[in-house]
Amino acid sequence: MKTKLFGPATIVALALSLPAMAQSPIKIGFVSTFSGPQAAIGEDMRRSAELAKEHLGGKMGGKPFEIVYEDDTFKPDVGKQKSEKLVQQDKVSFVTGYIWSNVLLASLKTVTDEGDTILVSANAGPSQIAGELCNKNFFSTSWNNDQTPMAMGEYLQKKGVKSLYLMAPNYAAGKDMMAGVKRTFKGEIKGEDYTKWPDQLDFSAELAKIRAAKPDGIFIFYPGAHGVQFLTQYSQSGLKGQVPLYQVFSIDAITLPQQKDLALGILGAQEWVNDLPNDANKKYVADFKKKHGTYPSFYGAQSYDAIMLIASAAEALKGDLANKDKVRAEMKKANFKSVRGDFKFGNNNFPIQNFYIQDTVKDASGMLTLKTVATAMTAAVDPYASKCPMK
Repeated sequence: MKTKLFGPATIVALALSLPAMAQSPIKIGFVSTFSGPQAAIGEDMRRSAELAKEHLGGKMGGKPFEIVYEDDTFKPDVGKQKSEKLVQQDKVSFVTGYIWSNVLLASLKTVTDEGDTILVSANAGPSQIAGELCNKNFFSTSWNNDQTPMAMGEYLQKKGVKSLYLMAPNYAAGKDMMAGVKRTFKGEIKGEDYTKWPDQLDFSAELAKIRAAKPDGIFIFYPGAHGVQFLTQYSQSGLKGQVPLYQVFSIDAITLPQQKDLALGILGAQEWVNDLPNDANKKYVADFKKKHGTYPSFYGAQSYDAIMLIASAAEALKGDLANKDKVRAEMKKANFKSVRGDFKFGNNNFPIQNFYIQDTVKDASGMLTLKTVATAMTAAVDPYASKCPMK
């Protein structure tokens, strides 16, 4: 006697389920800071990732995709836990995001080695990962930490600035930023302070030291809320107008609503500015402004590029991400329209790109924004690429 395994209704149900199974979504994990004083950065990144998803029609490689957001709460150990969840429990195909270098360093092996999952940093770029710790599963859509301050140092050197006082927070990125500016600025360093991170928000003692040192300029790296606080105290100290301030990552579209006119005339360096004249950037900035009533930040631009980079690999492979060697090979091609224009990777999977000097201005409507005023570096390769064993 033969047992009837499937009835007509079951066969029909199975047949109907096949397309749904074939369309199981591609999952992308996104680790950032969504709570606390730096949550505005994470939210800007989320908005831009969602705009990229909208521009892609919610699909990549013919498959729907979803972005699973996790809050690192500004803490390396929490970021590591959330990264583990994304890889082990959610079974994501990619992990992106990461504002902070210490969070990224804590999470790196969990994702790239233990999870054999591709990680695309949308911001943090510690020197270790650009050099000896470079990894086939790691890609960046931002920069190596040293590069942006290198661009500022190069600009100040050409401008004829004779001396600087340097300030940055005492963690991985702060150390890289200090090293970066000193690579290219050859004038006198009147002093340098590493402040406690993230607790210190009172810079009065350091500002008093700067007044006594009498440098030709001040160089700072204070992202997010810390940049707002520093700029406020710099102005209150009376140093504004006496000692010029030069910055990286301390004035952006997120901080400008709090810094207001205090930011006018203060130069910064960045690899992306909202007025870059390529078509992809024009669409991104216009649609972001229409949706949110403000300009996007460089954090957002890098997050947008991260999703578009992932989509380029999925499109090339028609949504089949099973062969990771093929996925990595397509990622390496960077065959997408970046908001910064031409985009290509070096041997360590960090971008080779231009860096610009930007100034704070008011647009035609009176809204504060950033404007490109000079190109500091062209097709720049980070200083650690030669230490990366990948070819």
